[in-house]
Amino acid sequence: MKQALLLVAALSTASFARPALAATSQKVDQSVWGVSGLPSYVNMYIYVPDKLATKPPILVASHHCQGTAASTYSETKSSFVAQADKNGFIIIFPEATGHNCWDVGSAKSLKHDGGGDTHAIAQMVRYTLTKYSADATRVYAFGGSSGAMMTQALMGVYPDLFAAGVAISGVPCGCWAVDYTGDVASNGQWSGPCAGGQVSKTAKEWGDLVRSMFPSYSGHRPRLQLWHGTADTTISYKNLAEAVKEWTNVLSLSQTPTTTDTKFGGTHQLWKSQCGFGALETFAVDGAGHGVSWDVNTAVGFLGLDQAGGPDPEAAACPPTGGGGSAGSGGGGRAGNSAGGGSSAGAGGALQMGGSGGTMPAAGGSTSSAGAAGAGLPASGAGGATDGSAGKANASGGAVQGGAASIAGANAGGAPTSAGSNGSNGDNGSGCSCSLARRTDRGVLRLSLLSLLGIGLVLRRRRSRAHAE
Repeated sequence: MKQALLLVAALSTASFARPALAATSQKVDQSVWGVSGLPSYVNMYIYVPDKLATKPPILVASHHCQGTAASTYSETKSSFVAQADKNGFIIIFPEATGHNCWDVGSAKSLKHDGGGDTHAIAQMVRYTLTKYSADATRVYAFGGSSGAMMTQALMGVYPDLFAAGVAISGVPCGCWAVDYTGDVASNGQWSGPCAGGQVSKTAKEWGDLVRSMFPSYSGHRPRLQLWHGTADTTISYKNLAEAVKEWTNVLSLSQTPTTTDTKFGGTHQLWKSQCGFGALETFAVDGAGHGVSWDVNTAVGFLGLDQAGGPDPEAAACPPTGGGGSAGSGGGGRAGNSAGGGSSAGAGGALQMGGSGGTMPAAGGSTSSAGAAGAGLPASGAGGATDGSAGKANASGGAVQGGAASIAGANAGGAPTSAGSNGSNGDNGSGCSCSLARRTDRGVLRLSLLSLLGIGLVLRRRRSRAHAE
């Protein structure tokens, strides 16, 4: 009897003990998050940390030219991904498969819900807001080079969705439309005049251009942090001055900065809003090329992602005075003043980016020296069925490897593999919730059968003793 009970206990423990798998970036099919008319080449990958915050914020991390969702995940593993693990926010890694750079120049992308690449990313945000009950007042964007251009475009075209953005070596929203054809084969995705710093407008002209992209919108506008190297020969440093004219006008700021000082090897300027909060911040890094070094903690602090919970820091500092519009199908709108700021010093990463159509060498480490990007890629997978606009996409697991401290590198580590079980928040398909439930049921059944076996052995032994007597 004792041996039978020990066997039951051992097998019962083994059936319930399961190794925990770390969160990783996973693909979500466009059939789950998309709407009719979106570019078919745009993919969505999402990172949901194991410990998700209540009402989590969302960060969109867009790749550079020739980048992928997988390379951006690897490049930000030591910065934003690590911060997501700490504070429980979600990261969306969009991907323009086979299209080299993001479309931030077509009429579709520069129109609110116009059917371009920006619209696709907006739909990813709306899906994530609904799926994970995320915080619609704390949605942010980040990117370098083409990803920086996408970040500024998202701030202009979707001010109802985004609270803030950090753009490194980018161009003003709308600048890339000059000479843009969108043809991949003929390099029509490249705007030579804009990249060369030849596109110049007055502050009002830039502001009117941005406002024309969503003419019915009159709510709060997202804040921006911009980094640019003064010796950038790929995306001219002149674009930083044009961006300042654009966003000071859009944000109703003086063209003269509130403060100017020296920081991170160059000129640091800050524009404060009427309530005294930093709404526009720029870092002009002296002598830096397209691979400008940027400070991770400063970027994270500006976005407000250094806080696990609570409101966006700008919303807390400047109470909302008006509505921010509707976010459209599948998501809630961002109301009132929902942006944040503040910056803190700390270790950063080097942003190394190539030229037109070129690759971007991997980099990382400190703000003054480049390091090697991690080569490993996580296993990932996805599953689940859709349920209306919200959907039920299961996140499946896999091991996390590699990574670097900054947005850098060209396709480091290759493409993610589809695999994995043990996802989170899954209701259907191959996600963790269902698979664990099935395992638990088998464990209970095994326990019951073994218990009956043990009872049978006891009764059999008692019958033998009675017969012997």
